[in-house]
Amino acid sequence: MRSHLLNDTTAEQYRRSVTDGVERVAAKLATTDRPFTGITVDALAPRIDEIDLDQPLHDTTAVLDELEDVYLRDAIYFHHPRYLAHLNCPVVIPAVLGEAVLSAVNSSLDTWDQSAGGTLIERKLIDWTTERIGLGPAADGVFTSGGTQSNLQALLLAREEAKTDSLAKLRIFASEVSHFSVKKSAKLLGLGQDAVVSIPVDHDKRLQTVALARELERCAQDGLVPMAVVATAGTTDFGSIDPLPEIAELCQQFGTWMHVDAAYGCGLLASLKHRDRISGIERADSVTVDYHKSFFQPVSSSAVLVRDAATLRHATYHAEYLNPRRMVEERVPNQVDKSLQTTRRFDALKLWMTLRTMGADGIGQLFDEVCDLAREGWKLIAADPRFDVVVQPSLSTLVFRYIPAAVTDPAEIDRANLYARKALFASGDAIVAGTKVGGRHYLKFTLLNPETRASDIAAVLDLIAGHAEQYLGESLDRAS
Repeated sequence: MRSHLLNDTTAEQYRRSVTDGVERVAAKLATTDRPFTGITVDALAPRIDEIDLDQPLHDTTAVLDELEDVYLRDAIYFHHPRYLAHLNCPVVIPAVLGEAVLSAVNSSLDTWDQSAGGTLIERKLIDWTTERIGLGPAADGVFTSGGTQSNLQALLLAREEAKTDSLAKLRIFASEVSHFSVKKSAKLLGLGQDAVVSIPVDHDKRLQTVALARELERCAQDGLVPMAVVATAGTTDFGSIDPLPEIAELCQQFGTWMHVDAAYGCGLLASLKHRDRISGIERADSVTVDYHKSFFQPVSSSAVLVRDAATLRHATYHAEYLNPRRMVEERVPNQVDKSLQTTRRFDALKLWMTLRTMGADGIGQLFDEVCDLAREGWKLIAADPRFDVVVQPSLSTLVFRYIPAAVTDPAEIDRANLYARKALFASGDAIVAGTKVGGRHYLKFTLLNPETRASDIAAVLDLIAGHAEQYLGESLDRAS
């Protein structure tokens, strides 16, 4: 079995195996004509259930043949221009190359003696990002597994900086359309059920600062502690960007930690046209960025950044076998000192390879394209009497609802939209997401593929309308 270990004696086998796998994926990408085959759980599950993991195939080619049957053939392909659902981006080739390198070398970014240059590359990228944000010379951060972990760590730091012995008094303020990880983080941090104060949003789905000011004042009057305000730069549902400068003023006035969840909107840091949309982010105490959303990186590639590097000490623990305290005095750069994770992949390499190949302007141009496409898509939907669109896009998300001319029952319209999404997914012709607005079911395009065109959006709208009309016709037949 040693023949399967990657080392100096198996380098040629490694080359052949990886090349075979890459060729299969490349062939699949080149011939994929829709984002999904439409296979159901009931059809796919038996194929996987019948595989006996205790009976290996002993041959890479046979394993790849099997993988074609149970995964590659029916995978959901984000690179297809009619994948319009969630915050999944097509990935750039330099980042995929970086993924191949980091997986083979398998550095662990917790300590210097497991990563060497990997540590310095990650630190360089953290500095690059904090400079793009404008956090100042004392800023720092660390790569994470994703936005949920980044938000958790930021709120951990905010909790510790709040300096109170009574967790029950702590309050976090976030808009009603902020990411669910804010409430999840509050629970993980031992705060009460009412710790997260939901702030209403305006017509554009942006946090209302008048309401925030009112809640912060009430917090002070009630003897509670305003632990943090979470401003969102790119909400999951609407791509809306909270008024960051006004929020920053309120945080300064009330002595509150300002966290900006820019997991989605961080692509604007590289934008050539729309950077001003996140003006005010430079005043944050902490920022979440997801490079695997709007920097076109493979999952996972995320980071949490802080204005004051000293606050990262709240995540620091020392173990004699790993990062003893003396290493701090010896100036040994151990990233585990800043991280909630211990063993951690060298995900930073993917972004490094991307920047060194394409440059930040290359990334920004791609993100600008999808933002401009969203504006074009909004015009299409707003002009189409079959649909109601919620807000003009701040980033690249469109939330809308099919509205039939002859049906007025909101519940029936809900069912028609749910059916249309499900039928579209089953067909494999396109994939769209869904959400609720005002208690009613809506559909959602999340546009992160620069290869998607307005013609794709128009075609998918026609498909949605067709499925919805089919459902309503059958519903009418049943009723009669």
